[in-house]
Amino acid sequence: MSTATIDTRNLALGSYTLKGHVSEGAKPSENADCTAPYAVKAFEPPTVSCSASPVTVFSGDPSTFTATGVSPQNRPLTYSYSATSGSVSGTGSTATLSTAGAALGPITVTCGVLDDNGQTASGTTSVTVAARPTAPKPATSEMCILHFERDIHRPSRVDNEGKACLDQAALNLQQTADAKLAIVGNASSQEKGGKKLAAERAVNTKAYLVSEKGIDSSRIAVYTGSLNGKTVSTTLIPAGATFDTTGDTPVEESAVKVHPGTPVRHNPK
Repeated sequence: MSTATIDTRNLALGSYTLKGHVSEGAKPSENADCTAPYAVKAFEPPTVSCSASPVTVFSGDPSTFTATGVSPQNRPLTYSYSATSGSVSGTGSTATLSTAGAALGPITVTCGVLDDNGQTASGTTSVTVAARPTAPKPATSEMCILHFERDIHRPSRVDNEGKACLDQAALNLQQTADAKLAIVGNASSQEKGGKKLAAERAVNTKAYLVSEKGIDSSRIAVYTGSLNGKTVSTTLIPAGATFDTTGDTPVEESAVKVHPGTPVRHNPK
């Protein structure tokens, strides 16, 4: 017939020539020949490329891998994966890397393919595990400053101006249930018994917030400071923040006599 099939299963690898003959009679002019070269080659191995998305993940987050395998003879392919850290799941052309428990840094993932003739190929890619960012640490904020220069006869009492200042501090504490307040009392270097006055100012300030504004006393810490002045400073301490007590001394409150404030005076009619 005008077509034929060559069975190459038992042929050694190499180059061959096919010869074709056609005849329509016994005379030489009634015959003709043709040739065609062909080669017997081994099946070529597959190739594979591997990619990751995303290439950087936070610790504990996954990354997806895509393997692109190619067989020159379109043989069926089987996929496999391995990783230097973490764990990989998936047997198709995509797989997932779990970074739970993996150390920070690069992880190399190997993607492999196997064809039905037992020939293999592999490729690698990498994913970097980064530390999960931490939220900024809450910071303290300075509230108001009370001044005690106005009443020379009662230099540690909280006056009405001081109360107005503390009302805002109390409002902040009421709106932020997990916040605390630091109160630091100071005295002038020229005051006799300045350390005692500084402690009284701090304790009286706290007493007003507790007795008049209903603030839980456990949320307020009192100190004496080292500043030169008849003042009390108030600092709001959100949950997670740290108050710097450098130069401050905790007050032994039980040893201080409390005078929460000065009543509002009205002019008699």
